[in-house]
Amino acid sequence: MEKKNLDWSNLGFQYIQTDKRYVSNYKNGAWDEGCLASDANIVLNECAGVFQYAQTVFEGLKAYTTEDGKIVTFRPDLNAERMIDSAKRLEMPAFPKERFIDAVTQTVKANAAWVPPFGSGATLYIRPYMFGSSPVIGVSPAEEYQFRILTTPVGPYFKGGAKPITIKVSDFDRAAPHGTGHIKAGLNYAMSLHAIVTAHEEGYAENMYLDAATRTKVEETGGANFIFVTKDGKVVTPKSSSILPSITRRSLLYVAKEYLGLETEEREVTLEEVPEFTECGLCGTAAVVSPVGKIVDHGKEICFASGMEEMGPVTKKLYDTLTGIQMGRIEAPEGWIHVIE
Repeated sequence: MEKKNLDWSNLGFQYIQTDKRYVSNYKNGAWDEGCLASDANIVLNECAGVFQYAQTVFEGLKAYTTEDGKIVTFRPDLNAERMIDSAKRLEMPAFPKERFIDAVTQTVKANAAWVPPFGSGATLYIRPYMFGSSPVIGVSPAEEYQFRILTTPVGPYFKGGAKPITIKVSDFDRAAPHGTGHIKAGLNYAMSLHAIVTAHEEGYAENMYLDAATRTKVEETGGANFIFVTKDGKVVTPKSSSILPSITRRSLLYVAKEYLGLETEEREVTLEEVPEFTECGLCGTAAVVSPVGKIVDHGKEICFASGMEEMGPVTKKLYDTLTGIQMGRIEAPEGWIHVIE
């Protein structure tokens, strides 16, 4: 199989159309068999539920070329489970777990020529998504849905290495205590756009959102979970019912405990105690870990001991170990790596 003629080492993090995408439609209470399609365009009625009431959920994962030449994905079963939870919360039909994994496999295999080679730093980003496709004018769930998967090759999130970023404590709320912060719904990300544009205009890379009820506890950023390291090397992540259950975060906690022998803790983290941590990072599919060097709370600077030049030592070990597992350099826990071909 011949790879596409791309400058793999200089890809950006943006959409490039690939050859095939997966499509399945839900009608009369059941999903059809689904198929691979060549057309990247979607034609919908002007009154489709996705347009009128934002009835859409999505996922994000990657396909990698490992050191031994295999094309693999990382824990797609967890993406399938999270998408089922997201769909249920928005009164959408669940796309079955085994079918989700099979659809990912089919789509990646059909676009194997677009999977970047090992060592390029690039990956094939996979975006499963679902939306209400039938007309809805009264506020109610749609009756018909479409599930799709697109792929696009992307470069490393950080060009030239992961330099620590500066973020700000946001005045905006990301999610209500009993809202939709724990699912991957498009509406959550639409809500974050004004806040992130405002942060960028002020010179910050991201926002730290606090809990909406008391505005004293750390939640997450617009698209990533927090991970902190204490002075004695314990890895701590905030716990809240309105935080998205990041697959990367869960994997990093396992790696910390089982591979690196570190103590881990998931608990409520107050903004007041953040200065006591020595390292801070944001974790998610795109970058795995983005180091944070400084947090600005309305003019008050919280500077981490790890500094603004490089990742902290514990964060770096976590990053290196998890990416080593993903790329096949380190043996993975059972079930973590799904081989495509």
